[in-house]
Amino acid sequence: MSTLEKKRLSKADVLKEVKGYIFMVLGCIAYGASTSLFLAPNSIVAGGVTGLAVIINILVDKLPIGIISIVINLPILIFGIRYQGWKFIIRCLITIVTLGLVTDLIQYLNIYIRQGVDLPLTDDGVLAALYGGVCQGIGIGLFVRFQFSSGGTELLARLISRLVKVINIPVILGILDGIIVIAGAFVTKNPQNMLYALIVVFVSTKVSEIVLVGVDKSKLCIIITDKGEELSKTLIENSPRGVTMLEGEGMYTHKEHNVLLTCVKNNQLPKLKQLVSSVDEKAFIIINDSVEVRGQGFQALKEAESEIQKRKNSKKV
Repeated sequence: MSTLEKKRLSKADVLKEVKGYIFMVLGCIAYGASTSLFLAPNSIVAGGVTGLAVIINILVDKLPIGIISIVINLPILIFGIRYQGWKFIIRCLITIVTLGLVTDLIQYLNIYIRQGVDLPLTDDGVLAALYGGVCQGIGIGLFVRFQFSSGGTELLARLISRLVKVINIPVILGILDGIIVIAGAFVTKNPQNMLYALIVVFVSTKVSEIVLVGVDKSKLCIIITDKGEELSKTLIENSPRGVTMLEGEGMYTHKEHNVLLTCVKNNQLPKLKQLVSSVDEKAFIIINDSVEVRGQGFQALKEAESEIQKRKNSKKV
C-alpha cells in the first residue's frame, strides 16, 4: 500500500470516527430526552441502569438522574476491563458520561424554559411510555449502528454470564431488568408501572430495529409449482427481480415439483401474487420477512461488510 493510500485510509478512518461520535451524541440526546421529558417525570421505571437511577431519584429527589447513572455504571466498567478490554471500556465511558450529562442538561433546560416549573410534557402514562420508547429506540439504534455501548445492565449481564455460565445473557438481562421494573412498581406504589415498562420496551425495540435496518423491508417468496419454467419466465418478464428454481419432492405424494425462490420489496408483493395466480392457481406460496437482502436491485454487496460488522457489534451493545 502506497503512502498516499495510507493517508487517504487514515483520513477516511478519522472521518468515520468523527461521524460515529456525532451520531453517538445525537443518540444520547434522544435517549436523554426519553428519560428527562417522558419517563422520569411520570415515574416510569423501564429497567436498565437509567431505570435504577430513576428509582434513586424518586427516593432522593435532589440527586440528578444522569449523575446517578454515571456513578452506577463506573463499577460495572471497572469490572469489565478484564473481559472487554480498554478500548471498548473507554468508548463505553465516553458514551455513559455524555448520556448522563445530556440527560441532566435536558431536564434543566426543560425546567428553565417552563420558568422554573418542573412539569412533564404529558401526564398520560401511555403517551409518556410511547414517546419515551420512541426516543429511547432512536438512541439505542444509533448506539448500535455506530458501534457504541452505554454499558448498563446489558454489560453487567455479559460479565455475570462469564461467571455463571449455566445461564445465558438474555436470561440474566431479563432478570436484572425485571428486578428493576418490579422495584420501580413498589417504590412508586403503582403496579401499572410494569405495564408502562412493557410499552417502552416494545416500542423501543421496534424503533431501534427501524434505525438499524430501515423501513424498506423485503419479502422472501418460496413458490412451489408444477409450472416452474412458465412461471419463471412470466415473473422475469414482468418483474425487476430475479428467480431461482430448485427441484423438490412432495413427501406426501412423492411427486416432483419446482421450487422458485425470489425476493421482492413490500410494494411489489401484490403484483407477484397476481402473476403467480395468472399462471398457476394451484401454486403454493410461502412469504417471509427478510431483514437483509443483498445484490442487484437491493442494497449493494459492497456495503455488506460494514452492515455485518454493525450486527456483530449489536450483539455486544
